[in-house]
This record gives sequence, C-alpha cells and structure tokens, in this order.
Amino acid sequence: MKKEIMVVTDLELVNRVKKGDLKALEDIVEKYEVKVFNLAMKFMGSQEDAEEVSQDVFLTLYQKAKGFKGNSAFSSWLYRITVNSAFMKLRKRKKDLCISINDLVTPNQKDWVERDTSYHSCSETKLVNTELTGILNKAILKLPQRYRSVFVLKDIDGLSNQEVSSLLDLSMPAVKSRLHRARIMLQKKLNPCYKDYVGVNPLRQVNAYESY
Repeated sequence: MKKEIMVVTDLELVNRVKKGDLKALEDIVEKYEVKVFNLAMKFMGSQEDAEEVSQDVFLTLYQKAKGFKGNSAFSSWLYRITVNSAFMKLRKRKKDLCISINDLVTPNQKDWVERDTSYHSCSETKLVNTELTGILNKAILKLPQRYRSVFVLKDIDGLSNQEVSSLLDLSMPAVKSRLHRARIMLQKKLNPCYKDYVGVNPLRQVNAYESY
C-alpha cells in the first residue's frame, strides 16, 4: 500500500508561521529562497547584497506574517516584500551600483546588440557588447525608482502588466504610463552612446515594446 504524500499549501504554512512555527518558516524559505534571491539580484547586482535582501525578506515575512490575509497569492505577497526590501537597501547606497550584465540584460537585448555589431571581429564584438550593455545597465540604474521598478519587473523579469500592477499597488494605466516613460528616458540617454558604436537607434527594441 502506497503511502500518501501530504502537500502543505502556502496558506497553511503562513498560518503556522503566524503562530510562531519556525519549522513552517524554514519550509517557506526552502521553497522560495532561490526565487527571492534571483529577483533581488536583478535589483542589487551583487551576490552579497542579494543575500542580505533575501535575509531581510524572510525576516520581514516572519514579523509581518499576520498581515497576510490570503486575498492574493502568497508568492505575489512575497514578491512585493522582495521589491520593497531591495529598494530600501538601494536608497541607502551612496555609491553607484555595478549590475551584472548577465542578470540584467534580457536575451532579446543581447541578440539585438549582437546582430547590430555583426560586422566587428569576434574579439571586437565581445568588447563592444560588454561596453554597450554596461552603458544600458548604468542608464537603468539612473532611472527614478518609480520608473525603474516597473521597467525591471516588466521588461527584464518578464512579468505581465497585471502582475506589476498587483505587486506595486498601481493601476494599470499607471503601470503603462511609467513603463512608457521609462523607455523614453532610456532612449534619450542611450541614443548618443549607441550611435557612436553601431550607428543605429539604440532602443528600437524598446519601440517594439509599445505593443503592450
């Protein structure tokens, strides 16, 4: 006779955490630590900072578990805590961040850069790609927080407008407006730099996004 495996839901785990059950908290950490860390990396850019954010997230979860009413998915609630924790840490920074190119640039953006620099030699192309993506990363970091959060979640992490709206407590028009504004700001910042390298419009990729 096969032994049935009991599947414990997120809601059940959170309810146990509310009662001070540390084992339930450990189960949540084990289930979500990779997702939380990966999202934190997209904002922080370094493993050390992302780990600190992750620790803050699960500490906040334990302290504020009673605030979770189950009206939305637990993963969405945890996602929101992660975004808030990342930006709290970013606001405390005094120096510019160094974002990992591989963690921040989307596959589509990589393909676009590689396609437009195809006339360079392999070594030159690699150097140009690195410099271009570095410029893009710095430009994203300079976006005001209200625009950067929407841009990172939508265009880099691949969330839908509805998911971004829910996570950031914004209306759908606000999400679309901020996303559009972020893309325009990036295009203005990057136009001169990219033309110097490849002689093309740097964010025609961004223009393609206008179909949202």
